[in-house]
Amino acid sequence: MSADAQKFEDTFTITSVNAEKYDRVSRIFGQSTSNDVTLSLDINHELFPVSVGDAVNLVLADSINLQQDGAGGAKETTEKGWREAARGEPTLADMFEYVCHGRIYKFENPEGESGNVKCYISFGGLLLCLEGPYRRLSGCAIGKMYMLCKK
Repeated sequence: MSADAQKFEDTFTITSVNAEKYDRVSRIFGQSTSNDVTLSLDINHELFPVSVGDAVNLVLADSINLQQDGAGGAKETTEKGWREAARGEPTLADMFEYVCHGRIYKFENPEGESGNVKCYISFGGLLLCLEGPYRRLSGCAIGKMYMLCKK
């Protein structure tokens, strides 16, 4: 994959799992191994079960294509959707257990926290919030994004 396509990567230790509100959805909370980024993520726990103490590798990328175009960037997918566009070609999604496609819709700078930002992403109603230093999350811009997870 093009290094330019990957916008964020870290491993999180799951600190809490809340599965009380919905039948198939859990909200998980985690802390990065470097202790500078926190995670709040809604997941379908039937597809990707996690428990407190699990280590989850999370990658945010604006493309899952492994093929390069002539300029060194990832080839663009067609408007059909990422599943149809990737048919027959290996993709970054093949290397992960849980993949979602969504949109970064908000960046927030909480008052009193110098240098920290919150990045909000929606995957069709399942939400991700990453909070950490601006320098770690600055590669993410409002727009489409893939989230890829594996244990």
